[in-house]
Amino acid sequence: MGLLDQLAGSVLGQSGDTGSPSQAGIFAAIMSLISQQEGGLGGLVSQFQSSGLTDIVNSWVGRGDNIPVSAEQIQSVLGNEQIAGIASKLGIDSNLAASELAQLLPQVIDKLTPDGSLENSGPLNSAVMDTIKGQLFR
Repeated sequence: MGLLDQLAGSVLGQSGDTGSPSQAGIFAAIMSLISQQEGGLGGLVSQFQSSGLTDIVNSWVGRGDNIPVSAEQIQSVLGNEQIAGIASKLGIDSNLAASELAQLLPQVIDKLTPDGSLENSGPLNSAVMDTIKGQLFR
């Protein structure tokens, strides 16, 4: 079990009383998603690029404002099975999972690429993840 899977296991499913997943749960799902991609973060970015969302995903990696992504676009890129798996782990429906991913994924990728390049994104270790969590969940 890798570090990202351990992190995901420790925070997945922590949802509030509203039925919405916690941001930490969505964050963990994103980190798990990245770790499961062939090529890690670069593989996930390539998946968005090959799905016709190059400008959107490049805005998350590059410097400047992040172009928003819709839940439908997330669903299209990741596929029903992957979204359903995330939703199941979080205890929510697939539509809400896609919506939550659409909100947080651009921010996470932006924070993982602070120099505006995938080449400088560095390894995903616990210190990097803690820093990103601190930046996102103030």
